Order: sequence, then structure tokens, then C-alpha cells
Amino acid sequence: MAARNRRLGFVAILIALFTILFVVNRRQRQAAEPADLILINGKIVTVDTRYPAADWIAVRGDRIAALGTGPRGYNRHVGDGTEIIDLGGALAVPGLIESHGHFTGLGRSKTVLDLTKARSWEDIIALAAGAAAAAKPGEWILGRGWHQDKWDRAPEPNVNGLPVHDALSKATPDNPVLLVHASGHSSLANAKAMGLSQITATTTNPAGGEIVRDASGNAVGAFLESAQSLIRYEAGRDAPEEAQALTRKLVDLAARECLVHGVTTFHDAGELFSTIDVYKKMAEEGALPVRLYVMLSAGNQALAERGAAYRMVGAASDRLTVRTIKRLIDGALGAHGAWLLEPYADLPASTGLNTEPVEDLKEAARFAIENGFQLATHAIGDRGNREVLDIYEDAFRSHPEKTGLRWRIEHAQHLSLVDVPRFAQLGVIPAMQAVHCTSDAPWVLKRLGEKRAEAGAYVWRKLMNAGSIISNGTDVPVEPIDPMSCFHAAVTRKLKDGTTFYPGERMTREEALRSYTINGAYAGFEEDLKGSLTPGKLADITVLSRDILACPEDDIPGTEVLYTIIGGKVLYKKGG
Repeated sequence: MAARNRRLGFVAILIALFTILFVVNRRQRQAAEPADLILINGKIVTVDTRYPAADWIAVRGDRIAALGTGPRGYNRHVGDGTEIIDLGGALAVPGLIESHGHFTGLGRSKTVLDLTKARSWEDIIALAAGAAAAAKPGEWILGRGWHQDKWDRAPEPNVNGLPVHDALSKATPDNPVLLVHASGHSSLANAKAMGLSQITATTTNPAGGEIVRDASGNAVGAFLESAQSLIRYEAGRDAPEEAQALTRKLVDLAARECLVHGVTTFHDAGELFSTIDVYKKMAEEGALPVRLYVMLSAGNQALAERGAAYRMVGAASDRLTVRTIKRLIDGALGAHGAWLLEPYADLPASTGLNTEPVEDLKEAARFAIENGFQLATHAIGDRGNREVLDIYEDAFRSHPEKTGLRWRIEHAQHLSLVDVPRFAQLGVIPAMQAVHCTSDAPWVLKRLGEKRAEAGAYVWRKLMNAGSIISNGTDVPVEPIDPMSCFHAAVTRKLKDGTTFYPGERMTREEALRSYTINGAYAGFEEDLKGSLTPGKLADITVLSRDILACPEDDIPGTEVLYTIIGGKVLYKKGG
């Protein structure tokens, strides 16, 4: 009888315990509003020093509600409609920020010939000839991605390493052809395209550009920097409705590429008023999945007439911001267009090109500082960077009441040592692209020589040691929109042949992650909104298949994006 009573007592105790646990659990769940989405069982790196890591994160609406550790710590946030995703140990980081790319350019790259894999001029000709064979007579053949320094052999004949158009023109007699360099700073055209554009032996070079000519003065088909505009490709420009439809298509293509690669915010480095009009309409329609931080590309007169009306911050639920003006002071190193303090090692007659008069850029700086715009200037060569820093310093000195401006230099690839500390001193952001270092390295020594390359080429460590905040990106479509390749370049500076390019300038993995998250947010005045997984911030999250902070470095490029989450919505799921 006593044993039976003990058993009944034990059962009663168990029932009481379960009742208490049920009530406590219910009260815990009722203590917080239910989350819409919870990620569990992952390694969550927040990039927030106050709580750097977690293994679950709860999202309510478009914001991060809570995060924590423990196998059931998220339970109080679970409601009837909560979606729970088990990450299976995968790495979750703040949504990746592409801090310098060309959004419609990314979309357009999916509609033209891909020349990035060509290994010779003959490969280029074959690709163009194949496209022409499938096209109607007179239809334009467009392509992008060639780079003469990545070919197996120099073209014959050539002028300064650039091919002469004759063989291309012979292979494509009935179609105008325009092939843009990987950098976007030079183009190749065939005879048909030059004829339609009325390029002759007497056509003069435009300011900031060059028509490459042979010894007899004939155009070889290569056009550098602003001279590219002489090739009059006008398709679709006379039909506004068609142009808008094309832009929407390019936006859709670009957004898809961003989502697949875990990019949640894209800093769009230079768009026209008409493109921004389409962005705004799509954002208001809810048709712009990726957040865009847009730089307005316009001349001084156009800025004065209508620029101020285009400034917007956080429009359409933080999908669209336009608060930056984009200008270019020089060209690209690969095309001998970067503006240097000393002549090119492999072209002693040239110090590059100043693509925009300094006085014009000073006027743009005046407009920007007086109208609340950030100024972002493309500068690659050491002379270009110095001139821009001088212009910025003069503007800041003229308006001492303006602080925290965060003006940017896009690329900042090749610097004089005396200018390195000026970035931090002036509060100027070097918006750099780590992958340019490893992509360009094989020919940087040819352009600059070893002494200048070692002292000032892609000097991330020198800039950071001086106090600069570096944002990162790919300059897509100059390079593929692949954050993992860029991350790998930042932490290894390793080339395809296994050698490293001045490894003392490498970033740590934590620094590289910050350059792709919170630093990118800072470069866009958005660090209080995004860039870290902090309660109250936007729920923009990228989930990766590997722990890029700990895995073997050569495994980094093969890391895949498992989920891309923007505003608490899963917009991409691998295999889904």
C-alpha cells in the first residue's frame, strides 16, 4: 500500500512539474510579441561588439527583434505564424553591401557578349563573328569584358598593345560592333560602327579621351575614356517607353544576381536622372527587392537645374536613397587612363588622362556641399587621388560649419605615400575593391614599376593603420558580383598562380567582413539602419554555406549563399 502511495505521489509530482513548465513556457511565449521569422542552430556573427555572436535570431516585420544563445532561448518569440529556419550550423552575417558597382551595367552584362573568358584577340573576333551570323544585317553586336593584358599573346598588328580593327571588320562586315573593355574605360569598334559614327582621320580627340591611331593617323578602332562616346550607339534612345521597359528588365536581371550572391544593398556608382526615375517608380510599386544607394551622374548645369529635387533618403521603406553625386577625374590603369604623378613605366610618353577639368570638379564640390550631397569621385592614379583630396580639402575649408560629410574616393587604387594619411585626416572614405588587386596584379608592375607598386598600390593596411574606414565591393560588371572572391582577395591577396601581391597589405577576416557590412553602411550614412545584426536594425541577413572566418582560406571562394533575407523576407534560397 505504501509503495502504491509513493507511486501515486511521484506521478502527482510529475504532473505538477509539467503543469508548471507549461505555464512558464506559455508565459514566456506571451511575454514577447511573436516573431515572423526565426533562424536557429547557426553561427550568427553580428558585427556588433556588444554581442558579437549568437545561435538564433528573431525577426518581426522588417526588423531584428532579438537574438541570443541556447537551444531553446528563442522559444518566447514563437507564435502560431512564426516561420522557423534551421540553419544546420551555417554562418549568418549581416546582409552584404556592394559598396561600388553599376546596377544597370550588371543587368546589361547579362544581355551582351561575355568577353571575360576570351584569351586572345582571335577569340574576340570569333565571338563577334558568331553573334553577327545570328543577327540581322545592321543590328548592333555588343559585348563587354575583354582585357588585352589577360590575353595569351599580344594581337598583331597592335598599337600600344591594342588590336587594329581590320580582322574584326572583315569578320563582321554587315553589323556595327562595339566591345567594351572589362574596366568600362575603353572600347573597340569595327569599321561599320566607325562609319556610322562618322569617325575619320580628321576626327579630333574629345576632352579627357583619345582615339587610338596608327602611324598614318588612321583610327585603329580603340577608343579611350570619353572618346567612347563618339561611337553613336543609339538603339532605344528615341523611344522613352522602350527605354524604360529596358531599364526595368536590367533592374530585374541585376537584382536576381545580387540575391544569388547575398548582396542586400547595392551602392550604384553613377546613374542618369531617367534611370533614377525608373528606380523610384519600381520602389514605390514594391518591385525593387534590393536596397539601392544611388549616385547621381550629371554635369554641373544639369545639377544646378534639377539635381536638388532628386535627393531622397530611405524612400519606399528604405529601398531607395539618392544622396551622392558621382564624378570621374581620371580613367583606368589598364587602359593607361589613370592620372599619374610620373609617366607609365610601359608608356613613358604618358601620365594618363584627366577626364574632367579640375575647375568643373570644384564646381561639383561646391554644389554638393551646399545642397547636402555626398561627393564620390572616381580616382585611380596617384595624381588623380591627390587632385581630388585637394579639391575636397578646399571645399571643407570653405564650409567649416559642415561636418561629418563622408565624401568618398572611388577605387583609390594607387596612392602617393604622403597622401595616405590625408584620407582619415579629412574624413574621406576610400571606397575600394579588393578583387581589383588580385585581378590587376599581373600587369600592375608593368604599368607602375615595382617601386611605385609596392609603395602605393591597393594599400589597404596603410590606409587602415592611418585611421581610414574602407568599404568594399567588386565594381561589377568590371568584376563578377562575387563577394566571396572579393573577401578572399582581401584576406590573401593571392593570385591565380598562387603568389601573393605584397601580402603585408592584407586585411584580417574580421576586417574584410566589416568592409562588406558595417563599413559599407557607414559609407552610405546607414550604420544605424544596417550593417550589423542588432535588434532594431533592418533584418537584412546573408547565410553562407561555410564559416569564412575560420575555414581554410582557399575554401572561401567556393562558399555558397544559402539564403538572402531582406527586410525579414527570404528572397533567395539555394535550391528553392
